[in-house]
Amino acid sequence: MTRLNSLDSNETKKKMCQIYNEISKELFGFGTTLLRVSIDQNIVTFYAKHRRSPRSDALEGEAPGLKLEVDFRMSLLYKKKFREKLEELMDLPIEAVLRDYDSPTQYAITNVILAG
Repeated sequence: MTRLNSLDSNETKKKMCQIYNEISKELFGFGTTLLRVSIDQNIVTFYAKHRRSPRSDALEGEAPGLKLEVDFRMSLLYKKKFREKLEELMDLPIEAVLRDYDSPTQYAITNVILAG
């Protein structure tokens, strides 16, 4: 089991970033262009810039409301899969995963709150 006090190692951060990018590739077809992680006590924060999807551009022009709905649903799915993978592969005691995504800039901030 990964200890909370040993999370702030480069190896652990690298593994968490790999998991983050794997889910991005699975859901969107490609990884991030920028990904940083920071750890402050029991909160792990991911700063990511995602690539713009051609499908997203098409939806934005034709059906902006639908695009917002798709972005929202994909963000929920991302959080669910990310949580499952972190728990499964790193044995982390996760209390909550919070994510905000800004469609115009393609930035996402994801906070993982660890129990303990």
